[in-house]
Amino acid sequence: MAASVTAADLTTYVSPSTGDAGGGNTFPGVTWPLGVVKLGPDLYDGSDAYSGYDDDGNFTGFSMLHESGTGGAPKYGVVSQMPVLGPIANPLADHNDTRAQADVAEVGYYEAFLGSGITVELGGTERAGFYQYTFPSTSANVTRDVLVDVSHVLSSYRGLGLQQAYLGGNIEVVNGNSSDAYYQGYGSYNNGWNRAPEWTVYFCGSFDPAPSSYATFLGTGNTNDILVSYPAGDNVTSTSRLGVVYTFDNDETTTVVTSRVGVSFISTAQACANVDSQIPVGTTLESLTAATKDAWNDQVLSKITTTDTNATNLELLYTSLYHMNIIPTNKTGENPLWESSEPYYDDIFTLWDLFRCGTALFQIIQPDPYEEYIRSLIDIWRHVGFMPDARSSFWNGATQGGSNCDNVLADAYVKGVRGSVNWDDGLSAMLTDAEVVPPNNDDPRDPSGSTAEGRGALPDWLEYGYITPTFGRSVSRAVEYSVNDFAVYQVASGLALANASVYLERSRNWRNHWNPEAESLGFYGFVVPRDTDGFIAQDPLTCGGCYWADYYYEALPWEYSWNAHHDIDTLLAYTGNETTFLARLEMMFTPGAYLSGSFDEMIFNPGNEPSFTTPYLFNFINRQDLTVMYTRRFAQAYYSLGPDGLPGNSDAGAMETWLLWVMIGLYPMTGQTTFLIGSPWFTDLTIDLGTGRTLQISTTGGSEESYYVQSLKVNGESWNKSWLTWDDIFANGGTLDFVLGPNPANWTTGPTPPSPATELAKQRRR
Repeated sequence: MAASVTAADLTTYVSPSTGDAGGGNTFPGVTWPLGVVKLGPDLYDGSDAYSGYDDDGNFTGFSMLHESGTGGAPKYGVVSQMPVLGPIANPLADHNDTRAQADVAEVGYYEAFLGSGITVELGGTERAGFYQYTFPSTSANVTRDVLVDVSHVLSSYRGLGLQQAYLGGNIEVVNGNSSDAYYQGYGSYNNGWNRAPEWTVYFCGSFDPAPSSYATFLGTGNTNDILVSYPAGDNVTSTSRLGVVYTFDNDETTTVVTSRVGVSFISTAQACANVDSQIPVGTTLESLTAATKDAWNDQVLSKITTTDTNATNLELLYTSLYHMNIIPTNKTGENPLWESSEPYYDDIFTLWDLFRCGTALFQIIQPDPYEEYIRSLIDIWRHVGFMPDARSSFWNGATQGGSNCDNVLADAYVKGVRGSVNWDDGLSAMLTDAEVVPPNNDDPRDPSGSTAEGRGALPDWLEYGYITPTFGRSVSRAVEYSVNDFAVYQVASGLALANASVYLERSRNWRNHWNPEAESLGFYGFVVPRDTDGFIAQDPLTCGGCYWADYYYEALPWEYSWNAHHDIDTLLAYTGNETTFLARLEMMFTPGAYLSGSFDEMIFNPGNEPSFTTPYLFNFINRQDLTVMYTRRFAQAYYSLGPDGLPGNSDAGAMETWLLWVMIGLYPMTGQTTFLIGSPWFTDLTIDLGTGRTLQISTTGGSEESYYVQSLKVNGESWNKSWLTWDDIFANGGTLDFVLGPNPANWTTGPTPPSPATELAKQRRR
């Protein structure tokens, strides 16, 4: 390995397959940073394949659109081709194929080996994809076919009513099977994890060499289809399943068949323009792979560089950077719903997952796309009425807790994002979340209020200052609504809104769910359910089903009781004193404390976002050494390279961004300018902040056994605080110089981190 990777091809350190098994649900196929096309395999073994990939499944197709690290239900898996050894008597039959050997996944390249002997290689660009099929030598009565199935889609088998459906489409074969032949059309679909209504994607594809023959097909959409028409004509529009079977000469000269396919959400003409401009005739797979690697190097990976040579750490670093930039999707110019001069970003899964770690790092790594992203969120409000907490296929959906888009906007605002952002509209969008009850979308998972957007439990929040069990997820939403209102306050006060203080006061309402008598494991005081008669009995070590209609969503009362991160000094006062605060924090990480749990039976859950910030809270009592100890321990125990390398669902890169912050040695307090200090894993890091600014991080004395901070200099000055601010090192760049050692050192003798929502708080307690 070279002594420095600063000028090297950093994609060699990326493992696209990391997290694609074991519940990580990452996408291992071919994509560009934030690109529309995510070309990869669809496999099925009887259960949901959220990103299309199932390590135990059979190949059912290779489709152009996917997402990465999503849960709930699969999304996309459309615009598909499937190579088959024919002849195909019935194209509506199940034409799946087994895996002959392990797939090969690299940045910009994917290769699959089918049990039939066919090899599939994939490449692509932002809005077009490239298939290369190598067929085996076969007998004369076996044909080499490619099945283009408009009705192919990833479905769900969980029984929650979230399964996608093919609603209808069109396919047209242009110029028959001549050398300039191509096919074009569209498919319409619905549903998925965000319960989206009908949306349409257009496609345009061709083959080289030209097929020897083709036949369109049309049939019913049932599992046991009765063939209606095969061939069905050169231009078919139907709500029934439809597609084309292309047959290629069975001789040694046509062993390799390639196909170029473009997609668009506007028209077939735009799909054809996309493929012709991005993958012109004669483009090779090798050149596409090289261009994709260049894009990832230039736009993402080169933003963090090092001269360190620890191979494992380098691979974790660059693999994580890769996976955090697969989605959202930049669909600027491809929005069919409205015309706008603003950018448009889609496939946001979900800000409930991403606001703690992901979006803060997105701003640092890709400041220009990040500003576009903020503008897009505001523009969605202009045209839809609410910003999304989650959005896909041009539809808001899956708001799991609060209106956490507010947190993202506040974080951008306090860190100086201005540019072309209209912050007056941004604040208006946030005030919509804070004051307007969204219409109920009657989600069967929780029919009590909207799960599509906004704050569905706002009626209780405005009337009582807490949320009763009339609404699902009442306690966890109360904690999140408090954080959301603090976010509103941050922007409102910055823009001198007259009643900004109203939202600061509302941000303290999480306290109305704090029952000081609730007891667990010898500790008192937890956020619990309540109604107008008072607190409701709740074991802090249980959360019922932890699902949409329960008191808490995806985390225990123990976990949510730490999550009012804008008001930590109040929490410290509620727990009694720093000694109790310390003991209570350490209980989160005690094996056996949570006997019904997982992750070594501790309460802390490294695979879920409500636990992300908790190990950093030691900094609030100047025990930064414990922050370092626990974050490094969990990062090394639960993250690794390979298919099972994540502690849970990637959640669109949320898991990976938590690991990246641990490795960098900082952690963001979203909606604030505060960063909590950890311990970097590298001897040096250079983070490119854009416009000629850099953050230079160095460590001396570090090793696998020597990682406790002994001293720190910030911009050359000795530092005694366990935190710093955006202005200290990011606004204009800066330096962090760490000295590390094998034992804890008492270097954080200065003021503790701010607690900006706490009245008369010891804001910088000594």
